[in-house]
Amino acid sequence: MRTLDPAQIAPNDIYKLMIGMIVPRPIAFVSSVDLAGIRNLAPFSYFTACSSNPPVVCFCTAVRTSPRPYKDTLLNVEATGEFVVNIVSEEFAGQMNLCSADVPPEIDEFELSGLTPLASDLVKPPRVAESKVQMECRLHQIVRVSDQPGGGILVLGEVLRFHVLESLLDGYKIDPDKLNAVGRMGGPAYARTRARATASRCSGPGKLTVPEAIPRDGI
Repeated sequence: MRTLDPAQIAPNDIYKLMIGMIVPRPIAFVSSVDLAGIRNLAPFSYFTACSSNPPVVCFCTAVRTSPRPYKDTLLNVEATGEFVVNIVSEEFAGQMNLCSADVPPEIDEFELSGLTPLASDLVKPPRVAESKVQMECRLHQIVRVSDQPGGGILVLGEVLRFHVLESLLDGYKIDPDKLNAVGRMGGPAYARTRARATASRCSGPGKLTVPEAIPRDGI
């Protein structure tokens, strides 16, 4: 094993290590609007759920170097207190990837990607119609972990509405095959969620049943 001291490593190289170690990562495809109503759509792979009572999700946006250190998503959420998290399925992963481009604030990523805006019930930002799962969120808290370049700003939002494609649901369970979600790997790589292991629930430590062949091709 090689032992690495973060204090001796450049932040860009630490970033490479972390995105290669922490895989696969789910993707929060976040839609927001600014005070003038200009729409924004951006993917974030530092994303997870952190509470179910109340339901709260969080994503993290990185601080960049000047002249625009903060992403439009963060500025919009700070200004309006609202956003929508759309779950990314393989069917529109390419269009999602287009929205990761660093474009000026006046650019509408819905128009850039060709994705369809869908009016939300309780918040101003639209949902992504192509997404099979959408969560309307109200800002709960912003945690500024670091404002240095490469630092992170954590955005927590309470889910006010879940929207789930009816065919995905069995009670409150979501069929992963029908959701067909994608995750983020290191660098430009993505991962499918088709190959999965199943944990047994017998007495004693559970065992994993893993498919013999796991596909290695990309999106």
